[in-house]
Amino acid sequence: QVPLVESGGGSVQAGGSLRLSCTASGYRSSRRYMGWFRQAPGKEREGIAAIGSGLGVTYYAAYADSVKGRFTISNDNAKNTMYLEMNSLKPEDTAIYYCAATDGPPPVWDRLARSRYAYWGQGTQVTVSS
Repeated sequence: QVPLVESGGGSVQAGGSLRLSCTASGYRSSRRYMGWFRQAPGKEREGIAAIGSGLGVTYYAAYADSVKGRFTISNDNAKNTMYLEMNSLKPEDTAIYYCAATDGPPPVWDRLARSRYAYWGQGTQVTVSS
């Protein structure tokens, strides 16, 4: 089990920004891949961004169309922390945001698939008001 802890959620008005963090304490996989998912009330959990690194290789980030151009995923390997910078937030971005991780990159076409991730955080609430 890999403990993942999200932080940075909160309430913001439409058009505002938030930055989420996910700290993966003790996660020492040399080829880890991590992602952000979200789940709105009454909807399924969806992958919105993912990124990986390891063995001197940085895997290109993947984004869902719904957040492309507004959200930016990044990681700081030295701090074992992944970030999600969210700009131009919309009310439809309201959801619980989850951090997830897996060992080794999923196939390119499947990097936002929930089933590809083995480890999950508890989630942090993001609320965007109009």
